[in-house]
Amino acid sequence: MASGGGHVAALWTEVNRCGQNGDFARALKAVNKILHVAKDDITALHCKVVCLVQNSSFKEALNVMNNYSKLLGNDLVVFEKAYCEYRLNRVESALKTIEAASEQTDKLKELYGQVLYRFERYDECKAVYTDLIRNSQDEYEEERKTNLSAVVAAMSQWGESSPEDLGLSETTYELCYNAACSLIGQGQLTEALNKLKQAEELCRVSFADDTDMTEEDIESELAVIHSQMAYIMQLQGRTEEALQRYNQVIKLKPSDVGLLAVTANNIITINKDQNVFDSKKKVKLTSTDGVEHKLARRQLQAIDFNKALLAMYTNQAEQCRKLASGLQTQNPGQPRPVLVQVAQLCREKQHGKAIEQLQQFAEQHPESASGIKMTMAQLYLTQGHVTKACDILRSIEDFKHKQGMVSALVSMYSHEEDIDSAIEVFSQAIQYYQSQQSGSPTHLALVREAANFKLKHGRKREAISDLEQLWKQNPKDIRMLAQLISAYSVVDADKAKSLSKHLPSPDSMALKVDVEELENSHGATYIRKKAAKPAGDAVPKEQGNVEIKKKRKKKKGKLPKNFDPKATPDPERWLPMRERTYYRGKKKGKKKEQVGKGTQGATAGGSADLDASKTASSPPTSPRPGSASSSAPGASGVVPPRQQKPATASGATRKKVPQKKKKSGKGGW
Repeated sequence: MASGGGHVAALWTEVNRCGQNGDFARALKAVNKILHVAKDDITALHCKVVCLVQNSSFKEALNVMNNYSKLLGNDLVVFEKAYCEYRLNRVESALKTIEAASEQTDKLKELYGQVLYRFERYDECKAVYTDLIRNSQDEYEEERKTNLSAVVAAMSQWGESSPEDLGLSETTYELCYNAACSLIGQGQLTEALNKLKQAEELCRVSFADDTDMTEEDIESELAVIHSQMAYIMQLQGRTEEALQRYNQVIKLKPSDVGLLAVTANNIITINKDQNVFDSKKKVKLTSTDGVEHKLARRQLQAIDFNKALLAMYTNQAEQCRKLASGLQTQNPGQPRPVLVQVAQLCREKQHGKAIEQLQQFAEQHPESASGIKMTMAQLYLTQGHVTKACDILRSIEDFKHKQGMVSALVSMYSHEEDIDSAIEVFSQAIQYYQSQQSGSPTHLALVREAANFKLKHGRKREAISDLEQLWKQNPKDIRMLAQLISAYSVVDADKAKSLSKHLPSPDSMALKVDVEELENSHGATYIRKKAAKPAGDAVPKEQGNVEIKKKRKKKKGKLPKNFDPKATPDPERWLPMRERTYYRGKKKGKKKEQVGKGTQGATAGGSADLDASKTASSPPTSPRPGSASSSAPGASGVVPPRQQKPATASGATRKKVPQKKKKSGKGGW
């Protein structure tokens, strides 16, 4: 027993030495030897759990804790158990373990903050880290500030409200990077880009003295900063520069699967419906194992949404519907998955079904129905149902009194020649602004447009109230007063006469303009002709000062070539060629006197010389069938073969029976 006790003591000494040196693999072997001697040694079991955690054997450590739960208890290894569950992505179990602990130590609080961050409960997480920084002083203060700045950046990006400035010093590149992310969430893109450049410089400086870090290692560490720079460029519309930086990050193949997924997703958004082959390659990077544990819920939803769009662009209808349905199940009130499904239906020319699906969603989720109803109106317009589109737009409470909506409705109703409905839209909008913002520029602008619209369509009686309201707001507006007088002249002449007294006098309205100078100016389109002076008023000028008008020289007309002035001109030269007496029609062209041309190779002029029967030395031949011994009419006496008529038994010529034209089966010539 004494020798056995000495052996165990030596093993504990080795465990202590290996633990201080960080050699937890040898420490684990020594602990196992101790447990072989003393199976129920609580300290040895605790050391074994710690060694397994340090060696990243989280499942084995958790099994040891579960198997010896009665010996170890809940409080002794509560941190190790919660940490193993957190590293195995069992976040809910880790949260329950932490909340069930009897005492909240500092290390449990830090782990609690990490778990809350994974649950995206940023307000609680911020409170935990703020308390830790305030009440603890150790070498981990810089890491806690980094985690707190990450929480603030996440609140700025995805939180409901913008967080307050905690005044964290940006001494490290991680803190500087998180500050840049916070600025991006607030929309300060230029400031965020400058902050990222500062973070890059700090990162390079921090690794400058580390001889073990190569340039490739530094670039891998900077990959997340470069990807965020590219994101800012993409938001600024500098897509070419952004795409170049994204591709550089992809080529580095960083170990962070979350960074790869986000970068690949952003490349897909730049490609859109172009360069689909590249997008299909990049989409594989968004589906790597472990991505769902590295990204926030909204990031994962954005990736799934882009996957559905890519499936639609690549004509994978079933895949698109499946992804969109999954997104809708996760977020029933989110309209984007429904819009993807509707877009797919429209590509399949199923507009009626698409409108039905939009209508169903709008009824189930009225809080998110504004964008859905706008899409419904667009679909109705594409089908030519303008009135239905107007009814849908007027049912959107959030937008129906906006100036843009009023303008669109009035234009559509005018297109349908429904002037009464257009005036009703104006009236409802004017009443709304009169009750909410009476006398505001928007209110007066709507009144002015309503009055002009009514006057344009001959509704002067209805325009009077609007014009009076505008004139009371600005009595010096002469144009408005003139329009009001014109409207009253149709309805009430006395009222128009009384209002005309407010018009300024003609003398005050006269403009001091030199009419003659204006008419004679460059660019004048109309010049008044001066009245001719009577003959008696003409004053004879002195003979020396008489102006001599220059006579214009008549240009000699161009004469045809080979013109003979002695020849008598053709009396019919002014008549069209077809109406002249000597016109004989157009000739299609003279036949060339060549052998091999014409009918059956005969020529017009040289046929007699080539006929062998005309020569004396040629022996007589038998006549051709159907030919007579007498010569055919013509100068040469030779009848071409196609003009020869076959002889009949009776010697009489046959009459050709005219053939009937075949009728085309298509009903035309």
